[in-house]
Amino acid sequence: MTVDVHTALGRDGMRDWWLRTLLVLQRPRPVFVALRDESKQSLSDRSEPIMAIVLLAGIAGALASGTAGHLMDDSSYDDLLVAIWAFIAGSISGVFAYFVLGMLLHLGARALGSQGTFRRNRQVVAFAATPVALSLVLWPVKLALYGNDVFRTGGRDAGTGSHVFAVLELAFLAWAVALLVTGVRSVHGWTWPRAAAACVLVVALPIVVSLTY
Repeated sequence: MTVDVHTALGRDGMRDWWLRTLLVLQRPRPVFVALRDESKQSLSDRSEPIMAIVLLAGIAGALASGTAGHLMDDSSYDDLLVAIWAFIAGSISGVFAYFVLGMLLHLGARALGSQGTFRRNRQVVAFAATPVALSLVLWPVKLALYGNDVFRTGGRDAGTGSHVFAVLELAFLAWAVALLVTGVRSVHGWTWPRAAAACVLVVALPIVVSLTY
């Protein structure tokens, strides 16, 4: 009976965190405040939603990269191979970004007086990346409009269409940055300027990488 009660509570807790994954897009503050609970049960309950966000955001980032835009210039690539590439490359880059950006946020927050853990900081990064994961909704539209040309150089998606989707992707990215600052402020109870200062390294790294490559 005790085991059944614990199992039910665990399922309820996990369900709550899946709901928070959606809620973070509308009412982010209570979601980030809930990250203060670092009990074993809470950490377990939110592990799957966090992993889902990280993987989906990584896949979205891989598909938006310059590499994806010319995959099918190589005739050996077909639809299946592109899908496999997106999943593998996106998963690897998503997990890598989760830890690297989490570490940068941890360093920035510690420099400003935070006593929070590295784990909590990287989880703030994960939930802040929810809009990036959501940007995958653009891909059915892109594929419907341009087909495989989105993976070829100079395809039908070049020109105005490409610029429109690039602006939309940047909007999702800006949304993620806003959530990151909100998350840091909510978790620590800081002012907006202090929270924004803690996020500088996290925001700067992707910009430097994109300008370099």
